[in-house]
Amino acid sequence: MWGTGWQWAAVAVAGASSAGAGWLAVALARARRLHRAAIGERGWLLERERESAARTAVDAERARIAAELHDIVSHNVSLMVVQAGAAREVLATMPEAAAASMAAVETAGRDAMTELRHLLGLLAPAADGSEEPEADGFAPQPSLSRLSPLIDRFAFAGLPVEVRISGEPRPLPAGVDVTAYRIIQEALTNALKHGDGVTAEVTVRYADHYLRVEVLNSGPSVLSGAPAPVGSKPDGAGRGLIGLRERVAVYGGDLDARRRLGGGYRVRARIPLDRP
Repeated sequence: MWGTGWQWAAVAVAGASSAGAGWLAVALARARRLHRAAIGERGWLLERERESAARTAVDAERARIAAELHDIVSHNVSLMVVQAGAAREVLATMPEAAAASMAAVETAGRDAMTELRHLLGLLAPAADGSEEPEADGFAPQPSLSRLSPLIDRFAFAGLPVEVRISGEPRPLPAGVDVTAYRIIQEALTNALKHGDGVTAEVTVRYADHYLRVEVLNSGPSVLSGAPAPVGSKPDGAGRGLIGLRERVAVYGGDLDARRRLGGGYRVRARIPLDRP
């Protein structure tokens, strides 16, 4: 009798152990399935995040390239149109002046081609497959150090420009330097499109922690009810100004562009110089 009871107890223990092992096996299998599912879901989320980051980077690069192309083409083509028109007007009566205007057209065209080659060289690898583009034939990167030639081109095209520099000029971060140059270029290009009798003032101020750039141009007063120049858009709505506002925002600055009550247009930007 005792032997039989012991045997039944052993069978019961063995059954319980077998059932416990079976339950543990089922639980372990379920945990593994959940773990694999969690890993799969995490991988899917990471892939989605990578795709989203890639799309964002592509969109940002497209916007940057579009802004560069706009700045290069709009500026140089505007100068070419103005100079070609001036040459046509004086071709019969002032051939020397017409020749000078056509030479300016050629220079603007060459400048545009040089800047476009520079931009395309940055977008594509060199012929040998390296990532560094060949430097031959490339113009220096636009910067405030090249402001004088820019002003001279506008003056020759018929836009008198007065320049004021305040503070102590000093080397600037490359991106800030290019952005400041493009602000002045875009504002003066727009002023040149407004027609005869327009003058402009450029002010660059080197403050301790900021670079301030302001471009003012003359024109009809808003209070006089004079119509806006042909082809102009509401304050700050031009494609070039939108691109400039995005450029300035990258460096933590701000840009304001609007018609002035007293006449003309004002573009003003403030860009931090000590932003990490």
